[in-house]
Formats: sequence, C-alpha cells, structure tokens
Amino acid sequence: MKKEDQKSFPIQLSEEEWRAKLDPDTYYVLRQKGTERPYTGAYYLNHETGIYECAGCGNDIFHSEDKYDSGCGWPSFTKPVSKEAITVKMDYSHGMIREEILCAGCGGHLGHRFPDGPSDRGGIRYCINSISMNFNPEH
Repeated sequence: MKKEDQKSFPIQLSEEEWRAKLDPDTYYVLRQKGTERPYTGAYYLNHETGIYECAGCGNDIFHSEDKYDSGCGWPSFTKPVSKEAITVKMDYSHGMIREEILCAGCGGHLGHRFPDGPSDRGGIRYCINSISMNFNPEH
C-alpha cells in the first residue's frame, strides 16, 4: 500500500511492524494486495454463526448472516457489518476495473466488490480473502 493511502486509516504501523505482526501469507494479502487461491481459504465453507474480523487489526467487518455461497471460490457477503467497517477504492490493476475493499481500521486489503450478488439481497457481492479475516464465533 502506498504511504499516502495509509494516512487516512486510524491504525498506523510501519511496514516492519506489519511484517512482525502478520505471517508472510497474511502480510502478502493485507499489505501487498495479494489474493489467495480460490477454494482454499479457511472460511470459504464456514457455516458457523459469528463475526468476521480484520486479521490485521480486529475490526469487525462482516457478519455470518450476510455470508452466502456465490460459487466463486472465496467467502462472499452481501454487506459489511456497517458502512463504517470498510473503505471502497477503485482498483485499476491487472487490466481490470474493480472496487477494492479495504478495512477501515488499518487499510488492509480484504478483497473486491462486484455488482453480481443476489438480487433479493441488494445485488452486491463482497468477495473476500479468508486469510484477511479471523472468525469470532458467537456463543
């Protein structure tokens, strides 16, 4: 992430601090805007009830009640827990035009947003990397 992009987020760590805090794969996705392979993420088939949190800062980002199987290979959600939980930014990388989803707490890359979600639930699909999240089950 560019340093000027990072300035707008409340949680500010140096790249060295992020590398020390996160394992290499999580660092690659959250801080270098990588992606995990489809159908391999820990939460792709998770059906438990709870909250998905940013793996970088613990910010609540998605609730399990908004998760659905889109068939794309990554966890998909119809909406975040709140409008304030995420930041949406245009992404023109890899010859595509997409909406990138960032954690509003730390600016970590979570995934992308697409206009092909279930029409009865708003028509939006939040396609999120499992590795960018931790799951907190409700008891």
